[in-house]
Amino acid sequence: MQTKPLRANLSSHVFHSSHYAHNLHSVRLTKMIHQEEHSAVIGPRRVAAFFDLDKTVIATSSAHAFGKEFMHNGLISTAEAIELSMSKATYMFSGHNSTQMDSSRDQLATMVTGWDVEQVRAIASDALHHVVTPTIYAEARELIEKHRAAGHEVIIISASATMLVELIAEELGVDQVVATEMETSEGKFTGEISFYCKGPAKAEAMRRLAEENHYDLDASYAYSDSATDIPMLEVVGNPTAVNPDRQMKKKSLENGWEILSFRNPVPLFQAPSARELTIGSSLFAGVAAAVGGLLWARRARRGTA
Repeated sequence: MQTKPLRANLSSHVFHSSHYAHNLHSVRLTKMIHQEEHSAVIGPRRVAAFFDLDKTVIATSSAHAFGKEFMHNGLISTAEAIELSMSKATYMFSGHNSTQMDSSRDQLATMVTGWDVEQVRAIASDALHHVVTPTIYAEARELIEKHRAAGHEVIIISASATMLVELIAEELGVDQVVATEMETSEGKFTGEISFYCKGPAKAEAMRRLAEENHYDLDASYAYSDSATDIPMLEVVGNPTAVNPDRQMKKKSLENGWEILSFRNPVPLFQAPSARELTIGSSLFAGVAAAVGGLLWARRARRGTA
């Protein structure tokens, strides 16, 4: 694992306003910053803020965001582009559990085998501003800026590939990322993964960074949406669930963790159009039906919650 430079208050009630929750968190963060400035007179300490990426900082899946661009550049077929879109759809509407994350990892690792590393970097870089930048939550950008202004070291820690995470981190002015490392040989992806940045691996990476950089984890912050990142939030003294899934919300309420709702922008998912993917109307109808089925299943689950 390698770190690369570059680059409210909770109770049993649900927040009526995400704006209120965000403002309350800002007040708490400001008070903590003042306390840290006061303690700096006694002795310096380094504070880190760890941010998960998908659904926490951006309202999309970074691993699946560039499917159309890869297709238009001849790296994947129409069928593979549809498969990526469907995987993205399930993630956006219902999230991915640990098993689904592993399946998605294997799918993507197989897909990129033999791809030219610099070509992929160039495609992702060119597409970043119209594919990913519009999906950055304004609330997340503001929160990152507040941490940086307070002198905290901001780290994005994600299960997505390092190359993609670095590009997004650069857009946000974040100079440290910890992400999944894809092995390469002679400028090509081999399909092997040397470090999978998920679940307990994130927590271990945070501990290593703290040891290397003298972070005070008890004074540090962590933000994520997914239950797979509960180990990540348990490492720090200031854990916050952002747009939490059901399990993460349950754990947050049990532990008294803060919960924030980021809603600007609205999470984006566009079903692949028949014209864009040059596919028949019947296949497109199948994609739309599958997405509709996901929405119905989600509503059904909420109705029984």
